[in-house]
Amino acid sequence: MLTLHNATVVTPTEVIPGGAVVVDEGGSIAYAGPQLDAPRASGERLDLLGRLLVPGLIDIHTHGGNGVTFGVPGQTGDDLRSYSEWVAQTGVTGFLCSVAAPDADALRTVVGDCAGALDRGLPGAEGLGVHLEGPMLNPQKRGAFSYSWLRSLTPNEVDSLLAAGHGWVRQVTIAPELEGAGDAALRFEKAGVMVALGHSVARFELARDALRGSWSHVTHTFNAQGGFAHREPGVVGAVLGSDGITAELIADGVHVHPGAMRVLLRCLGPERIVLVTDGMAGAGMPDGEYDLLGERVTVRGGQARHRDGTLAGSTAALNACVRNLMNASEISVGDAVRMAGLNPARAIGREGRLGSIAVGKQANLTAVDSLMNVHLTLVRGRVVYNAAV
Repeated sequence: MLTLHNATVVTPTEVIPGGAVVVDEGGSIAYAGPQLDAPRASGERLDLLGRLLVPGLIDIHTHGGNGVTFGVPGQTGDDLRSYSEWVAQTGVTGFLCSVAAPDADALRTVVGDCAGALDRGLPGAEGLGVHLEGPMLNPQKRGAFSYSWLRSLTPNEVDSLLAAGHGWVRQVTIAPELEGAGDAALRFEKAGVMVALGHSVARFELARDALRGSWSHVTHTFNAQGGFAHREPGVVGAVLGSDGITAELIADGVHVHPGAMRVLLRCLGPERIVLVTDGMAGAGMPDGEYDLLGERVTVRGGQARHRDGTLAGSTAALNACVRNLMNASEISVGDAVRMAGLNPARAIGREGRLGSIAVGKQANLTAVDSLMNVHLTLVRGRVVYNAAV
């Protein structure tokens, strides 16, 4: 048993000063509440010195970090293990591997390699699955992608990707205006994969209808998608006027203006926004040149850009995104953490075990200070990062 005490515990319904969490031998939460009412348990006790104890953060859109790019042939296993240990230092306890590749055979291999590594397990943050960002993206909104990597998916390729992932493909991003997009989206949806709308110039009506159909999520809202205008609300207008769907937000202070963050928060509320990093190899690394999605990217001053100035992923950490959103808007720490914990867990269908501090849930936990600096990270009740060590 492990007892975390002298903590300010952030649960889905309240913030508990002087709280405690007890973790059982199986790595699940056995108690969460006031310290005075906590059961006396044998085993280790960790004093959190009044810090916030929040659910472990979950990043469902990242291409890597700390020098790692997911999907490099021949080194997927080592890369995922290295990334898993590093990202736990930022409070992340689970993530999706966002991947792409230049052709069908290469993508199938990447998906299979990632699935094999996830089957074997990782030493730090958990790998929760694979996110296929493309290849069905509109070249007009390619973002960081090479034009040559974009193409339609045939039904046979969809099936082959699902087979290669043997259950690990959790999310796919598709632009709904592309030929065959509806059929591909329906095929993924029926296989239990969350379909996200992204890299799109769809008109408002098409985007609205997609978000009422097979598309239930939006990839990095505002970025690489048609903007809002009063006579053509576009993709952004469809997202802001939507019901039920979830929408990603890169709150790194570069991709989206704080005013736009507040608009999205006002329209969707804290229950439907999912904070993501869209991280790339330069995250956690010095300025320099890095490879991303078939293109050479320069990181300068923490910003990753192509030669033409286009943003190419993010170098932000997810705990910093939580802090940035809190600074940009008047929301509680509970709501801010929800957008990086419970909401992403719910988006990928894992809220029954992950994303919040509640009895019976997996003890994926992070201790942070008021500035969201990470001091301790637990995965399945095991300490995978301790700043004091």
